[in-house]
Amino acid sequence: MTFDLASLGWDASLAAAYPDRGDELRPGRVARADRGVCTVLCADGPVRASLGGGVLIAAARDAVNLPCAGDWTLVRSWPDQRLTVEAVLPRRTAIVRRTADKDSTGQVLAANADAAAVIEPLHPEPDVGRIERLLALAWESGAQPLLVLTKCDLVADPVAVAAQLAEVAPGVAVLPVSAQRGTGLAQLRPWVAAGRTLALLGPSGAGKSTLVNALAGATVMTTQGVRGVDGKGRHTTTHRELILIPGGGAVLDTPGVRAVGLLDAAAGLDQAFADVAELIAACRFADCGHRGEPGCAVRSALESGDLAPRRWASWQKLQREVAFEMRRRDARLSAEERQRWKRIHKEHRRRAGPAR
Repeated sequence: MTFDLASLGWDASLAAAYPDRGDELRPGRVARADRGVCTVLCADGPVRASLGGGVLIAAARDAVNLPCAGDWTLVRSWPDQRLTVEAVLPRRTAIVRRTADKDSTGQVLAANADAAAVIEPLHPEPDVGRIERLLALAWESGAQPLLVLTKCDLVADPVAVAAQLAEVAPGVAVLPVSAQRGTGLAQLRPWVAAGRTLALLGPSGAGKSTLVNALAGATVMTTQGVRGVDGKGRHTTTHRELILIPGGGAVLDTPGVRAVGLLDAAAGLDQAFADVAELIAACRFADCGHRGEPGCAVRSALESGDLAPRRWASWQKLQREVAFEMRRRDARLSAEERQRWKRIHKEHRRRAGPAR
């Protein structure tokens, strides 16, 4: 099986970052990464490649440098038939969430997506707070966010619900779809055209795998329903994977997320909450605390009903979370820098020998 790399997004700017060395190095896109081994789609077919030394050194500095689904990489062929991923080409976009550890580090969920679709089911009931959080993550990635409302066939008036949710998704296209009936898929397909990649973000049971199958026109992902007791989804996708769509383009499917921690997402929050950011900018004082100061546009909007108290509280909560994680990250980086200088001084003393 061969691949047209252009249909997967390879273009002149990527080619410019690729040092052409004949058969020694060849470009390819990561379809899946598993514990140090990547499935890479190269022009002459898919290969399995382990991580080369340069990639491992970069990953030791920061785990976000590990190759993940969607990355463009350079694969080296060795005389003994081994294949290694020698470099990860610069990412155009990256969906990064905070890991659960105490060091405020990041995990790349998907790379080089042109659009990031937040998948939220309309049944049993959409979670507005989760939508806001995932949209902030999508905006921060650099990809174009979408809000895709699945299972629209299970509610009486999906258009009305979509209009309500559009109020918490400024600047974002809101698409109600039903993968079972094919409703709304025509509006989604342009985001998966040749050379374009659509990443899917959402909880288990939201219908991501069913949506991928509908776009592919075949069963390429296994699906499971929600649990009958609590309506929560079963985890179907357990890894991140690039799925090719007939006719060109690809979908990046990600595991269902129970919780998404934001890392350095200040810019993403400003875009996800563009309505709130606009009000803050309209306050009379630049350092307005929004607690009753004269000329506070935020308090005025809350009192008039133009800004919902729930949305204001959500913005405050996410701002505090991002600020906290940024402080933790800065403390970690400072500690790492101190340790680095300690090692340098220790090595210098060792080489200088005992003082005379």
